[in-house]
Amino acid sequence: MSWLPPRAWFRLAGLTPQEPGPLGMLYEGEWHDLSPLLGMGAFDSLARLADGTLTGEGLSAMASHLGDHTRLAGRPRFGLPVPRPGKILCLGKNYHAHAAEFGSEAPTQPMFFNKLPECLLPACESVELPPEVGRVDHEAELCLVLGKSGKDLLPEEAGMLVYGATLIDDVTARDIQGEDRKKGHPWVRAKSFDTFGPVGPWVVPYEDLFTYRIIPENATPDLAIECYLDGVQKQSSRTGLMVHDVAHMLAHLSHHTTLRPGDLIATGTPEGVSPLKPGCEVEIRCESLGSLFHRVR
Repeated sequence: MSWLPPRAWFRLAGLTPQEPGPLGMLYEGEWHDLSPLLGMGAFDSLARLADGTLTGEGLSAMASHLGDHTRLAGRPRFGLPVPRPGKILCLGKNYHAHAAEFGSEAPTQPMFFNKLPECLLPACESVELPPEVGRVDHEAELCLVLGKSGKDLLPEEAGMLVYGATLIDDVTARDIQGEDRKKGHPWVRAKSFDTFGPVGPWVVPYEDLFTYRIIPENATPDLAIECYLDGVQKQSSRTGLMVHDVAHMLAHLSHHTTLRPGDLIATGTPEGVSPLKPGCEVEIRCESLGSLFHRVR
């Protein structure tokens, strides 16, 4: 596997996670700052998604304008690709083996929960374990970045909303989740502590995940995805094993809420989740996407 895609977009780090720097572009192994090309528009991921700048076609158009005036000296420090998404929606139990490891079965219809935007954490930063929270697990996931709005969509329409893909660790306070599950409560508090959503470090155009850059009807890539804890492999699966494909999960969602540019959709984690401890290091790797690294404190 290659951990550096041929092209992708990202945000440079800023003063805070919610106020990152300008958009950047990885192109053929070089890092570029897009603010000389986009001006103040480089500071608005949502608008650049909506106007098509961050599609594969948009990145190709900008590539011809890259040069010494945009080139960065080396690998940058990353900010959140989408610092203020309208929604972070996550698919639960979307791999049979993950459902089985907790003694349950995958649902026949997509089951969603949400994480709050304040949980998002840039790549290479540290997840902070709250005191007396109990067990906290990593959950490696493919994360979709939407670029179009849609409501009440058919599956064959829904895949067209996805403009890019990145990686997310759906960090979960497992003991709290268990308590809330027994009470019939939603999972939002177990999923949404500050820093419980490492994401990035960049976003790859969605078509780049498919052969000949042709997105199939189910809009679901088949990529190897792995998670390493202190260098030891804990999770290893393929995104093609998801129970509910991307087209059907987005269509299902669109019947309950309007999907909008910048919304993040975490597609579920495979089996092998395990507890995090202070001082450990997590790396999520995914074929064609690269790797997401973070620490724990």
